[in-house]
Amino acid sequence: MTAAHVLEQARKHGVMIATAESCTGGMVAAALTDVAGSSDVFERGFVTYSNAAKQEMLGVSRTTLERCGAVSEEVAREMADGALARGHAQLAVAITGIAGPGGSERKPEGRVCFGLAFEGRVTDTETQEFGPRGRDWVRKAARDHALFLLLSALP
Repeated sequence: MTAAHVLEQARKHGVMIATAESCTGGMVAAALTDVAGSSDVFERGFVTYSNAAKQEMLGVSRTTLERCGAVSEEVAREMADGALARGHAQLAVAITGIAGPGGSERKPEGRVCFGLAFEGRVTDTETQEFGPRGRDWVRKAARDHALFLLLSALP
């Protein structure tokens, strides 16, 4: 599964895509825009690394951030919803996680939360435990999983 395949399917169904990324720092948007002609399907990407950026750019609630922490399905859901609402797209994926090094017992290195919002549907969330395999590996695995989620959402 490649970014080109995601774009092909989105194009086929007339769906515009937006991304909201934290720990991946724009890697999903980069993968999509590496494909020539992606501008007819990829609308925009939000890189919201800080909590302030998540609040300002995507409308993530301060209460949610304080109650659940940035690495949570609740925040991933609000990020995806915000990207959908503010991104002029019909499909949005969000990523927030701990790529490493570091983490804690409660939120270990390699934990990444995803949100997937599709216009007219309930926003889905999930958590993947990629493990302490190193920052680069976790970020690439998160990018690839986000592309898989986008593809799986398309009819």
